[in-house]
Amino acid sequence: MKHIITIASAAALGMSTPVFASAGGSCHFHGNKPAAAATVASCAVQRKDVLVTSGKIDAAWKAVRQEKIEQVEGKKGTEWKVTFKDPAAKVKTKETLYMFFTVPGNFIAANFTGQ
Repeated sequence: MKHIITIASAAALGMSTPVFASAGGSCHFHGNKPAAAATVASCAVQRKDVLVTSGKIDAAWKAVRQEKIEQVEGKKGTEWKVTFKDPAAKVKTKETLYMFFTVPGNFIAANFTGQ
């Protein structure tokens, strides 16, 4: 029993205790509870910003707003499909960015094909 450190004594010793972000803050969800469209839309913007920052998509996408969010049938069942459209895109085949999320709100993939 000597080796058990309680949270109170850990705090007294200056040890940090784990902190868990809320589901909306991290855009990582557990369980099968369907996410609200607004939650998925917010996560899509966060994920789009990560794609811009990492250089996977052009920086111009940072300013592009969401055009549509809908539930569609994917390869593994129902998914959220979030669409961003940039009519000023230089390459017409990259004019629309599609992002896919599970029904609970976890990111699946992003592409320019919609598939």
